[in-house]
Amino acid sequence: MSVSYDILRPSESFEQADLELWPIGNCQVSGLVDRTGALVWGCVPRVDGDPVFCALLNGDRRDAGIWRFELEGQTSIEQHYERNTAILVTRIEAEDGSAVEIRDFCPRFESSGRMYRPVAWVRNVRPVSGNPRLRVVLKPMRDYGAEIAPTTHGTNHVRYLIGPQALRLSTDAPIGYVLEDRSFRVESELHFFLGPDEPFSGNLRSELQRMEALTRDYWKIWTRGLHIPLEWQDEVIRCAIGLKLCQHEETGAIVAALTTSLPEAPGSERNWDYRFCWIRDSYYTVQALNRLGALDVLEKYLAYLRNIVDSAQGGQIQPLYSVMGEHELEETFATNLAGYRGMGPVRRGNAAYTQVQHDCYGQIVMPTAQGFFDRRLLRMADDRDFAKLEQVGEMAWAMHDQPDAGLWEFRTRQEVHTYSAVMCWAACDRLANVADHLGKADRREFWRERAEAIRQRIETEAWKDSEHGGHYGASFQSDYLDASLLQMIELRFISPDNPRFTSTFAAIERELRRGNHMLRYAAEDDFGAPETAFNVCTFWLIEALHIAGRDTEARTLFETMLGHTTRSGMLSEDLDYENNELWGNFPQTYSLVGVINCAGLLSKPWSEVR
Repeated sequence: MSVSYDILRPSESFEQADLELWPIGNCQVSGLVDRTGALVWGCVPRVDGDPVFCALLNGDRRDAGIWRFELEGQTSIEQHYERNTAILVTRIEAEDGSAVEIRDFCPRFESSGRMYRPVAWVRNVRPVSGNPRLRVVLKPMRDYGAEIAPTTHGTNHVRYLIGPQALRLSTDAPIGYVLEDRSFRVESELHFFLGPDEPFSGNLRSELQRMEALTRDYWKIWTRGLHIPLEWQDEVIRCAIGLKLCQHEETGAIVAALTTSLPEAPGSERNWDYRFCWIRDSYYTVQALNRLGALDVLEKYLAYLRNIVDSAQGGQIQPLYSVMGEHELEETFATNLAGYRGMGPVRRGNAAYTQVQHDCYGQIVMPTAQGFFDRRLLRMADDRDFAKLEQVGEMAWAMHDQPDAGLWEFRTRQEVHTYSAVMCWAACDRLANVADHLGKADRREFWRERAEAIRQRIETEAWKDSEHGGHYGASFQSDYLDASLLQMIELRFISPDNPRFTSTFAAIERELRRGNHMLRYAAEDDFGAPETAFNVCTFWLIEALHIAGRDTEARTLFETMLGHTTRSGMLSEDLDYENNELWGNFPQTYSLVGVINCAGLLSKPWSEVR
């Protein structure tokens, strides 16, 4: 589906940034293209690197940290992805009828027995009507917006000195026009390859056309292997591709989002760097993609997890790591960037790495457990992996009743959070399942006894009596509610017809539901009361409605949420439930997971059309 934007002139750029963004990438680098066709976000040499394209967070400085094409007299822009790919097509038309088409992608295909995924963006520009005149504005920055990158150039290339290693633009467009931002007539297809600082080998035109064809084939073959529901196929496929783009394939890590510091609410200063691998977020991502049969993501992530477990040496697991598995993610401010719509601060790093979050133990065990059962995997887990996993289980047992920051990462208080305790129960429960599969009867009973002990502790400490029949509390120490309690069904801790769950669900709806949306919690935290709905919590609500037999309501709410997706089919973390504006980092893996899971639950079966 194409999306059109009318009356857009170069001198009339959008007054402020928004989240109408189109992700591209190759699982090494990524980029976000805005509704003008401008590349406004992209980091090198990987997702957590220096944002050389940073216009998204550059406040009013929209001409720095950007790469856009301006058509003289332009009046409209139309954008769409090629079906089942991460190739973006942008058509710009001018008032005299002239038009160009831009094809954006990051190369990704198998070559010489390896996946070719360079630190590179490709932009091919084709004249489609009239006599278009185009201006190329290419202004990468360095050191988190400190300055526009200096340049050197040759006959057919420009080097952008962004740091220790330069980026090289290889192009058949006139270099002088590019360097001086001059308009020129486009009379034949132009090709732009911004990548490693090395001479481009081969014929630029034919090589980039070949790269585009091979990249197209890769994505189409990958999506063909997905087990999708009958309904909402396009939406599910687009979200699956979005999740795939959030994996750093070199290590298998999955980042929570491609951006940093997009605020959760206007002026809230809830601006966090999400370009890291949270154990929790990654668990939900691989769980959703597993349901679609995307085992390649799971396999690579399991390798990443094994390295994390090895480095922990039986000790505490952090809630998040860098994509390279680094432990220290010091949080600092990028003071040269004004922030999204000038709403700083822009953060680099995330202090949550120092937090204690005990739910991570269950989120390591559960995806890893699949490796013992799934015979499709290239590498199945064995006894040695089980021994390592038992070390994680020991930590789950030791920490199940200990205070932590919880999944919402409170910075100034700690409690024994019910969700964390349930996840520790899940770790022990799934270890018992694995032990049974491996024929280790003694270890099966060992872990089942521990799981039962944790269950009893939760039932005693987390249950809160009230005038409405009682409910589970968000923590052992308090009776406030949070939406994560809805996950008790998904984790198989409790059955959906259990009176304790039905009573808890009713309480959550009363306290946290805001029309068609759901808060994660209503109680004040370190930054005051939450101002926006948390999108994944709304999807958890939809799942709970389905489980409760309220399918008509669940489908209506799901369709409403799909109506809030960007034109690219993506969602951010948060949504203003008063005006429906998206906020928070983008695209948010949690939110895309919600689309996939709910579509699978609510869709009509394939048997209806076969």
